[in-house]
Amino acid sequence: MTEPGIRAGIDVGSRAVKLVVMENGSVVRSLVEDTGSDPLAVCRRLLAGVTCDSITATGYGRHLFKEHWPAAEVITEIKAVARGAASLVPLCRTVIDIGGQDSKAIALGPDGKVQKSVMNDRCAAGSGQFLEMMATALAYERDEFVAAACRAGRAERLNSMCTVFAQSEVVSLIARGAAREEIALGVHQAIVRRTAALAGGVPLEETIVFTGGCARDPCLVALLSEALKHPLLVPPGPQSVAALGCALGGAVAPTG
Repeated sequence: MTEPGIRAGIDVGSRAVKLVVMENGSVVRSLVEDTGSDPLAVCRRLLAGVTCDSITATGYGRHLFKEHWPAAEVITEIKAVARGAASLVPLCRTVIDIGGQDSKAIALGPDGKVQKSVMNDRCAAGSGQFLEMMATALAYERDEFVAAACRAGRAERLNSMCTVFAQSEVVSLIARGAAREEIALGVHQAIVRRTAALAGGVPLEETIVFTGGCARDPCLVALLSEALKHPLLVPPGPQSVAALGCALGGAVAPTG
């Protein structure tokens, strides 16, 4: 049960900073802003005017955040995502999370606690950043890139998941006259293959919840559901699930 009071959770991610503020167990503020080159400035903007009894941070920038908000609690992304997903979907037993820089698969017990997890954070392959870079290589805006992949009748297969080599592969496909939308679908399929292999490291039990910024991509949702042979549930605001998990678990008074 969520304790009374005003509790904030902040996910300082590589691509976006997410803030969730809860008052007496209900979300009263949920904000997202691109991380940019100064994540601390983004954190200050999001927290401007927020008075809270506790604050908890997660994400790549969580330790930097704690340096400037010393009383903040810090928790791992795995714990934050699991807690947030379980609160939104009490029957959740598996979480697939694809963020800007990494991907995770988490198995939960009936009590919502993490039973097993695997994570790929060694490179951008299989992440939102990979999608963004491939979209740029194809001269698409992000929304156009997703729409193109959705309407493609077939896919051009990408053999490399290394971002640098994949970009070269995309350039070569374009030079050979391959359709951009078919390459876009091939990029999505490459991420799905990588994610499905990662998910094989945990028990896949329904209900499976898909979180992270990439869960807003309907093409990824459909392809990943097909690859895993399970329906995926995407909660509202999937990229803010970790911030919600932080807000649910905060326990110290903030400063800064």
